[in-house]
Amino acid sequence: MSVHNASVSDEEKGLNRTQTAVTMSPELFEKVPHIGNNIKRFANPTPLGFMGFVIAGFSFSMILMGWGGSSGGSPIVGIFFFGAFLLYMGMIGEWVIGNFFSMMVMGMFGTFWLSFGLLQLPTLNLGAAYATDVDPTGTGSTAWNAGLGLFLLAWGFAVFTLGVFTIKINVVFVLIFVLIDAFAFTMSGCYWRASLGDFETAARLQKAAGALLFSAAVFGWYITTIIIAGEMRFPLPLPVGDLSHLWPDTNLELADEKRE
Repeated sequence: MSVHNASVSDEEKGLNRTQTAVTMSPELFEKVPHIGNNIKRFANPTPLGFMGFVIAGFSFSMILMGWGGSSGGSPIVGIFFFGAFLLYMGMIGEWVIGNFFSMMVMGMFGTFWLSFGLLQLPTLNLGAAYATDVDPTGTGSTAWNAGLGLFLLAWGFAVFTLGVFTIKINVVFVLIFVLIDAFAFTMSGCYWRASLGDFETAARLQKAAGALLFSAAVFGWYITTIIIAGEMRFPLPLPVGDLSHLWPDTNLELADEKRE
């Protein structure tokens, strides 16, 4: 690209400007910041948040199902924080580039993993208030398990609310939210049965919840791979079941809507 300044001579002021030329290659020109399109220079944060979700989801689901003799949430407390950290990083990125729905989802899921991880952290000894001689940790008490059941019940309704809006995106997102919602309600039932002393049924519900979370993580990994492939310009023509074309275009500025 060339920028030319025409030669100008002004005899009255005794000024004489000679012609100059600055040559800039297209590659160098593209590196110069352009006013109004800085938003295009941010990387896509969505796969980072998804990565936090799927790794934490895979880890927790396999422990819930008891793979390899695993049991309890204490071994993967660090994974919960790992998932929450990546989701929060993704949330900030989505907020910066103005993606409202992605920001909401990552913020809520990040907080869920963080809060659930804290509940599993043995050093906090949060169940001490319910401790007895038979149950020194208090985590087998009615009050403790009923409280967790209520927490997961509320989380399930929150996921359901967000999941309604995925029907405007694609089928994979819909499946992820349906499975996560089923996981939340099944885990809630698990804790409710534990609060009633029915630990056998609670164990079966826990394995079922683990299977549901594992399935959600599989779909999460699927969509993450597709997004990364798209960003890397890697040919990976996998279907996601686009649903956006089924809805009327409502991509209008709020100011325009108010003027109407």
